[in-house]
Amino acid sequence: NPDDLKQVPLFADLDNRQLKKLAARFRERTVGPGTQVTTEGEMSGVGFFVVGSGEATVNVGGKDVTTLGPGDHFGEIALVSEAARTATVTATTELRLLEIPFWDFRDFAHANPDVTWKLLQHVVALTQNR
Repeated sequence: NPDDLKQVPLFADLDNRQLKKLAARFRERTVGPGTQVTTEGEMSGVGFFVVGSGEATVNVGGKDVTTLGPGDHFGEIALVSEAARTATVTATTELRLLEIPFWDFRDFAHANPDVTWKLLQHVVALTQNR
């Protein structure tokens, strides 16, 4: 759903046509409370996630560091590196997620350099805040 993606700052400058193209590459899935979507230190998939509805907790090094809600995203490191996950993300409520594999996102980003630039800025900010 392009409306879910409009909430994401990374995609704020995309026009409706670009949003529709990107939305078509995402898969929707719903997980129950207590489900670990990603696990720190593990190679748990190659997806980038956008929260459509619900809440999740982000835990790094055994400490809860933030709560995610609609419009938030995680897994962006997987878009640029096939490294192990840097955080554990656990659903605290029923969580509706939009997921895109990194290779689909990579294709889109090549065609939309503004998104690539915003992603780079975001990843740099993440690493500076740790």
